[in-house]
Amino acid sequence: MKANNLRRGFIIKFEGDLWRVFEVEHQTPGNLRARVQTKIKNLRKGSMKDYRFRSEDEVEKAHLDQKDMQYMYRDGEDFHFMDMNSFEQLHIPAEVLGDAVNYIIPESTISVDFYEGRAVGIELPTTVELKIVETSPEVKGGTAGAQRKPATLETGLVVQVPAFVNEGEVIRVTTEDGNYLERVK
Repeated sequence: MKANNLRRGFIIKFEGDLWRVFEVEHQTPGNLRARVQTKIKNLRKGSMKDYRFRSEDEVEKAHLDQKDMQYMYRDGEDFHFMDMNSFEQLHIPAEVLGDAVNYIIPESTISVDFYEGRAVGIELPTTVELKIVETSPEVKGGTAGAQRKPATLETGLVVQVPAFVNEGEVIRVTTEDGNYLERVK
C-alpha cells in the first residue's frame, strides 16, 4: 500500500522488522512533494522511531491472524485474555498493547492480532463506553459547549468533559485520540 494510506494502529513490515504506527501526520509543505511523518515502534526491540515517508512510497502492511478473545484482568504489567472457544489463556505485556490499555475493561471482547503465532497487539473499536470514577462536581451554568473539566475514567484515562457531566456516568470516548464524544448513561 502507499504510505499515504497509513493509519494509527497499523502494523507494517519495515527494515526487516514489525513496527506499529503510533502517530501519522500527512504534510504538504508549500509546493514541495507530500509526505507522511510517522512515529513507529519496533515490536521486537520496543524502540520508538520518527520516520518520514514520501506519500508515494510503498509500505508493506503485515498480514496478521486475528482471534476474538475476552479481556479478563490486569496483573501488574500483564493483561490476561481468554480464547472464547478453547478457554486457553494468554497474557500480553502492557508495552505490547501501548495506549490501548486505556480503552479496555474486563469482560470485553477484543480482537487480538497474532503474527507467526505471537500476540503483537489488539484491534480497538473506534469508540468505547467508559464510566467516570472521578471528576469535580457539576458547575452551575455549565453548558454543552462552554466549560470543560478533567474526568478520570475506570481505566485510568483522563479526558476533558463538559461541565455538566458527573461522576458515575458513562461516556463514549474515541480510541483514536481519547476525546469525549457524548454522555451515554
